[in-house]
Amino acid sequence: MVVRIRNNNYTNRLIKLLVMASDFVVLWALLLVTVRFIPNSETWSEGTKRVFMMVCTVAMLIAEWRFPTVIHERVLGANDILQRCTFLVMTQMLLSYLMLRAIHFTFQLGWQLFCAAIVMLLMLILLRFIERWILKCLRQKGYNTRSVTLVGSDRELQRVYHKLVSNASYGYRVSSNYGYIEGLHSDGTVGDFETLLSHPESLHLGDEVYLCVSSRERDLIVRTASVCNHSMSKFYYVPVAEEKLGLQTLLVDDIEVQTTYTSPLEDPLNRIFKRLMDIFLSVLFLIPTALLMPVIALIVKRQSPGPLFFRQLRTGLDGRQFYCYKFRSMHVNKEANSRQATKDDPRKFPFGDFMRKTNIDELPQFWNVLIGNMSVVGPRPHMLAHTEQYDKLIDKYMVRHFVKPGITGWAQVTGFRGETSELWQMEGRVERDIWYIQHWSPWLDMRIVWMTIKAVFHRDANAY
Repeated sequence: MVVRIRNNNYTNRLIKLLVMASDFVVLWALLLVTVRFIPNSETWSEGTKRVFMMVCTVAMLIAEWRFPTVIHERVLGANDILQRCTFLVMTQMLLSYLMLRAIHFTFQLGWQLFCAAIVMLLMLILLRFIERWILKCLRQKGYNTRSVTLVGSDRELQRVYHKLVSNASYGYRVSSNYGYIEGLHSDGTVGDFETLLSHPESLHLGDEVYLCVSSRERDLIVRTASVCNHSMSKFYYVPVAEEKLGLQTLLVDDIEVQTTYTSPLEDPLNRIFKRLMDIFLSVLFLIPTALLMPVIALIVKRQSPGPLFFRQLRTGLDGRQFYCYKFRSMHVNKEANSRQATKDDPRKFPFGDFMRKTNIDELPQFWNVLIGNMSVVGPRPHMLAHTEQYDKLIDKYMVRHFVKPGITGWAQVTGFRGETSELWQMEGRVERDIWYIQHWSPWLDMRIVWMTIKAVFHRDANAY
């Protein structure tokens, strides 16, 4: 069998080296500026300056080894970039300080290093997104791509295909397809692929192989994995839809068990951190809310008789009910607890419509966050009538109540905000809510908050 060379690996290493080189350029430029703000630095000899620069450079080398860049990865979120940059800079700063103290560097420079680290973090984050944008442009032009072989006809493989090629900047291209994928040329059937496994020299596999067949086809799965190992192709097995249980492995002492759902928020320390962030952000947003309240109250009262606040029972953590608060954006009506708002809903008054489009009506929910009924980020709480309705229609619906509901969430910033007039819309929302629960991190929360803030200035078509 002819040994294949994966050019992508060399390209990725080159990308990592170039990114690391740019990090050191930023570091050295900042150090030259930082030295000017260190007391008595004008008395430093050339030897002292070299020692300072060398120690900080060694600290950066260690930090780069521990937290290397990941921008070359295909499917990468902004939260991953933010997390890596933060840990990289924190490690470099702490190591620099400790190493300088260890060699008895007599000059006081703690605050200067801290300020330089803040500036470097901001510069590296900006640099990462510029580098990521350049890489996406190159991939869209056909450089640094990764070829894929798809085997199977199940709808789960169709989902994989759409995920890989939905964004040209990921750099994926299908080199061969054995089975049926809607809108994709077929190179044969699964049976044809199985026949070719006996003659691997005539089988042209991509960099990655996705096999989607029943688990009963054990021999085919094992043979495909073996051929992939010899041809240096990454092998992925995708369970067919009817067998996909979504089980995750965990340890109970030394016993391996499987469960349906796990979440990082099961860790008490993660819950404490999230709660502290909720308190900080709720106080931060409640202050301007209190200042705006007299103006909002005056306009609401002039356009629609009734209370300033709209209070509604909704389903929260562990299925418990709580009162959710909003600025009232509709005329008082009997359908408020059973009917969703629609695009041209006659129940809305003019200023209420404006508040809904700009999310101003949601500001009182920071009070819910402060008292602990909600979180800033989490699955959106639904009215009781919808909880009862969709629990019967969607098997996993109640899983979204394993965590506190949020003012904003992953579903809302990824296209599933607003009215759910069709079942598939609520299914998509639930799927994203469960993904958030399973993949929670502080960085993901920060990303969602940032995407929500951007949406305020970029009108969402579903915001009504």
